[in-house]
Amino acid sequence: MTILIAYDGSADSRAAIEFAAKHLSAGPIVILTVWEPLLVQLRKYPLAGAGVLSDAADDWQAEAERNAKEGAELATASGLSDVSYRAVADNESIWKTIVDVADELDASLIVTGSRGLAGVRSVLLGSVSNHVLHHAHRPTLIVPPVKA
Repeated sequence: MTILIAYDGSADSRAAIEFAAKHLSAGPIVILTVWEPLLVQLRKYPLAGAGVLSDAADDWQAEAERNAKEGAELATASGLSDVSYRAVADNESIWKTIVDVADELDASLIVTGSRGLAGVRSVLLGSVSNHVLHHAHRPTLIVPPVKA
């Protein structure tokens, strides 16, 4: 049973990893961070100003790799074993990339937090977790925010 956990560094994605470690005992585990290349962002948000988007694609990829590795370290520290990680460029949408990677891995379960770092975009366009839930053809676990 392969479990795919979507991780973007947000508090909700951390909670998803911790929940999986506490309640699921299966492996292997794949931590996935999806990043958007500049050209994809420009295609999606053509009116975005230069102040919002930069041409630092290499920096975004490196940051995604760091996030994915951080998620894998958190998963291991939380008690999960056989953990690997991937940072994948989004060519269409983050939710579709998550679903596609889950299909590629033939994941038994997708785990994600209810809200990530998308912020205002998720309010306007719908959350990534909501899209994953409605488009994945496999079990999906959406972990709600941790109450303070």
